[in-house]
Amino acid sequence: MLSIGAAVVHDTKKTFYAELKPLNNNFIENALKVCNLSMEELSKTGKDPVEAMTSLSRWVNEVKGDMKPVFVSFGTFDWMFTKWYLERFGYGNLFGLNGIDMKSYYMGMGSTEWSETTKARMPTAIKPRTKHTHNALHDAIEQAELFENMLRINSERTHKQQSTKAKLRSF
Repeated sequence: MLSIGAAVVHDTKKTFYAELKPLNNNFIENALKVCNLSMEELSKTGKDPVEAMTSLSRWVNEVKGDMKPVFVSFGTFDWMFTKWYLERFGYGNLFGLNGIDMKSYYMGMGSTEWSETTKARMPTAIKPRTKHTHNALHDAIEQAELFENMLRINSERTHKQQSTKAKLRSF
């Protein structure tokens, strides 16, 4: 993991971003190009992983207030790296078992097939305003917006269903 970004769902102005010093020279060239990162530059300017995980932990504890933090991501890719870094650099499982995979959430929301859970196949009303750039911060904001939209639409559906049930009971 070379960078980490986070944003609060329903308050995407509250963000966290850090670029990390590489742990080794193992990398995938195309992944670096897509993320617009340089191993050479990160070796000089990236945060030490302990410092980055300390900053992330402080930020999570600050923004969560008295609530339990929940790690929300589009697929489990981001979670496995974040958890590994937190564990490896002394912060344990900061989120506990509190995680939501948006693809699974969407699948349950829409009674849809797994193959339909790509952002490209989702309706416009769910798609976020922020574009996917492969910058960890921008992508965190994009994912927060996507989940906000899912929650809103799911809430509207639930409210509509409850209203219909109430009308049926009143006859």
